[in-house]
Amino acid sequence: MGAPAHFTGGASEHKASNAFPGQNILGYRHYGDDVVDRYCKKSIENGIDVVRIFDALNDVRNLQQAMKSVKEYGGICEPAMSYTISPVHDEQYWIDLAMKLEDMGADIICIKDMANLLLPMVTFSLISKLKERVKIPIHLHTHNSSGTGDMVYLMAAQAGVDIVDCALSPLGNGTAQPATESLVATYTGHERDTGLSLEKMSDAAKHFRAVADKLMADGHRDPRVLQVDTNTLIYQVPGGMLSNLISQLKEAKAEDKYYDVLAEVPRVREESGYPPLVTPTSQIVGTQAVMNILGGERYKMVGKEFRAMMRGEYGTLPAAVNEEVRKKCIGDDEVITCRPADLIPNEFDKLAEEIGDLARCEEDVLSYALFPQVATTFFQNRIKKELGVSDEEELVAVIAAAIKEHGIQIVLPLIRSMGDKFNVSSGVTPENPTVRDSG
Repeated sequence: MGAPAHFTGGASEHKASNAFPGQNILGYRHYGDDVVDRYCKKSIENGIDVVRIFDALNDVRNLQQAMKSVKEYGGICEPAMSYTISPVHDEQYWIDLAMKLEDMGADIICIKDMANLLLPMVTFSLISKLKERVKIPIHLHTHNSSGTGDMVYLMAAQAGVDIVDCALSPLGNGTAQPATESLVATYTGHERDTGLSLEKMSDAAKHFRAVADKLMADGHRDPRVLQVDTNTLIYQVPGGMLSNLISQLKEAKAEDKYYDVLAEVPRVREESGYPPLVTPTSQIVGTQAVMNILGGERYKMVGKEFRAMMRGEYGTLPAAVNEEVRKKCIGDDEVITCRPADLIPNEFDKLAEEIGDLARCEEDVLSYALFPQVATTFFQNRIKKELGVSDEEELVAVIAAAIKEHGIQIVLPLIRSMGDKFNVSSGVTPENPTVRDSG
């Protein structure tokens, strides 16, 4: 329900867009350049026009391959600056970063304020200076967690921002984006009138009001993330991260530790070099904060991804880390200082071989690369559905019967027995066993 509002004096044709964290794509590790390239290629081929690329650490080396690929395949390249505040993230930091991204070939630059940390007057100053220094459009993305989102957009528009992200009112505000209707109404008749129709948006909002009510009733929408919480400005926790923290604490039956965990987040962030809290670092820092509180001793337990981040596997951290904490996390391991992806060989062909005949196209291989367990289950269920069977054993029986009846190689792969699980093999003929073990 989020959509960009263009301050162009009239509504522009909507373009499909997606966003992903550079070399991480949608996973929690860096991928080889060939996988990143293929992901960009298939996204654009499948209808994506604008590709927003960001890096959790604002390490531009992690954006290079994705930006190059998006430009090569004809997409609109929109690298994003993952906004945060810290002793090293001053206004000049963002101006320098924006100019660097423009030099790298950006078509649009996005300021991704995932935790609603940008304040109205800071916004006016930053946008004004960016408009003086860079020639390409500026796109602002914020939330309304701390209740300042509407004012941030108001000041951004006054400073000349080109695009902002909004959400229809039933699903807007709180940890979502500011409501679209409010902004449209604010600029009606002004030189920055968006040209959008409040009446049409009201019709759409009516539909999504019912959706929002159902999400609330089903427990998928926590009331806490809808309320204004100025503690956001203290803890610097973005909306998606907040939802994850609540979910983790519910699972651990430790919801009473909610504010303890929130207070732990900035401590962990400072000790790990002030990473901006955006995918995947938001989940990495958040999970470590939960471990520190629930474990009874800080860094007694260390998450695999947090250890990797402290070792430099995600790129260069913005500031110096606490070396005592790093020692606890990685021991005597060497810290990576090069572009992390330079250490990763091309891997698309290897992934395609791993998933085998379960994958029917490049998109399937990419799904497996990013979500191996989920994708494998999905592909197996796809075969079962096509054959009209309800479980793996019945599927094996159907395939066996087909082989016996027709005496020819079948088109669909066979589910192979893997103990109490099943895997897929190809090349099934009457001469081959119908069910065979993993050897």
